[in-house]
Amino acid sequence: MNLKKLLVVAAGAGLMASSFVTVQAQDLGGTLKKIKDTNTITIGYRESSIPFSFLDDKQQPVGYAIDLCMKIVDTVKADLKLPNLKVALQPVTSSNRIPLLRNGTIDLECGSTTNSKVRQEQVSFGPSYFVINVTAAVKKTSNINTLADLNGKTISTTSGTTSVPLLKGYKKTENIQVKEIYGKDHAEAFLLMADDRAVAFVMDNILLAGQIANSKRPSDYKILPESLSQEPYSMMLRKDDPQFKALVDKSIGAVMKSGEINKIYAKWFTTPIPPKGLNINFPMTPPIEEAFKNPNDKGV
Repeated sequence: MNLKKLLVVAAGAGLMASSFVTVQAQDLGGTLKKIKDTNTITIGYRESSIPFSFLDDKQQPVGYAIDLCMKIVDTVKADLKLPNLKVALQPVTSSNRIPLLRNGTIDLECGSTTNSKVRQEQVSFGPSYFVINVTAAVKKTSNINTLADLNGKTISTTSGTTSVPLLKGYKKTENIQVKEIYGKDHAEAFLLMADDRAVAFVMDNILLAGQIANSKRPSDYKILPESLSQEPYSMMLRKDDPQFKALVDKSIGAVMKSGEINKIYAKWFTTPIPPKGLNINFPMTPPIEEAFKNPNDKGV
């Protein structure tokens, strides 16, 4: 190829690349377009999902999930060239988190949400950042040692969660009868058990550990060893939004692949945390290590 033709080809390639960048910039859709147009990203957080997403002693949202979601915010700032991007924080509950995400009130939910196939019909998820077992917390004086011991008893759980259906579907408890009462969040559901209105709080083991660590007398409680289900947690985002989904996957995948996730995990699960400086002491389990090694968004 002679020099003239080479220059023409090079110029054409440069124009195509330039056009691609311009089209990409103009072609933003979904969440990223909303963020670009408003210069704001709105994060939904939980007020008592210790240590994932909760309020510290200054009533500011903190936690493991919040730290990971701020990594996504950093990526949005860089990719959209929005150094002064505003971060709005919106409290959500188990019951309203999906509706608020779908109607555009929040752009990203950062809490303790199970990635389930049923929920995937309404929303999408980023890479799994935790893996839990669903079980129950009881008082040590309750004489409750197995899930089957809950027969005929009153149990508490949090509105909008999957715990009670799992208990009723568990082969060792499918024939037991329980009465359920619900708290609006994990803190309220735990208090129903702590105040003896229920004998057990059925929930994810790490959330039980967080509530116990934050209670007045942690030594009064125990977590049952049985597991109703093993479930992955992740951040939620709107369904059918491939641009934002790709950004979330890229951002969290990089944190996991680089090993930075180990430092963030240790900060919240194996060292003292606010507001009381208590250590949940929850080392990584093999399923969690596997989730970090091979980032994925598989639901259960």
